[in-house]
Amino acid sequence: MKQSRIVGFTLIEVILVVSLLAVLLTILVPTLQVARCQVRGTVCRNHLRQLTCANLSYTVDNDGFFVPGAKDLWNQAGLYRWHGVRDSRDLPFNPIRGPLASYLDTGRINECPERIRFVRGGLWEENFEQGCGGYGYNMTYLGSRLWEGIPDPVGQYERTTRTTEVASAGRTLMFADCALSRQDGSYIEYSFAEPPFCVVNGRVMTGFYMSPTLHFRHHARANIGWADGHVDAQQMAPMDSVNAYGIESATMFLGWFDPADNSPFDLK
Repeated sequence: MKQSRIVGFTLIEVILVVSLLAVLLTILVPTLQVARCQVRGTVCRNHLRQLTCANLSYTVDNDGFFVPGAKDLWNQAGLYRWHGVRDSRDLPFNPIRGPLASYLDTGRINECPERIRFVRGGLWEENFEQGCGGYGYNMTYLGSRLWEGIPDPVGQYERTTRTTEVASAGRTLMFADCALSRQDGSYIEYSFAEPPFCVVNGRVMTGFYMSPTLHFRHHARANIGWADGHVDAQQMAPMDSVNAYGIESATMFLGWFDPADNSPFDLK
């Protein structure tokens, strides 16, 4: 009777196969990570597109005026934002009660999918903008009248810009990926996309920079929603700045894109 032979692998062949698999994994894993990041970036841009469309729909129902960014900010109440309302400053904002809720499919702000570890909970002093989903609004130029310098300080926040006052909607930032970094290097959600220079009584103060809040979380790019409804990604401009909490902003991917002035935010 003829015996069958069992064909096996030598130790060298096994080592060779394992080595080849290790090389393939080394090549494929970074590629897969980049692909996943690109998918998250696409989902994020869709979220911003929904926000811009919601705000533009809001203008249709409100005589052309954009949604207020924080209409009670002058009174330091801190209970009203473009993305929600809350009963206490120590609570997160409730998006269902926000002024844009009825214009969003889910009735709430979708969070950026980039898995940013925002600080959760805590008192107002530690985490004062909970609930904006990682997105910020151009309150200075669209969600208020701060740019105009009207004598009524309360009215500067309660009143907003009209669509007809925006000279070039395709070049005026409406929403963006945003965050703020505090003393311990952590991130908190931040509701506003701050321009580089503060605007006081209608004047642009170019003597110092604001604390940057645009967050370049997608491979050093930030997704931007513009006032005409289109969305794109902008690359972080090289800048060295320390924010109000003593944090090197660039190390936290916080900054602005070129041109690093107020022109991408203003109404001109």
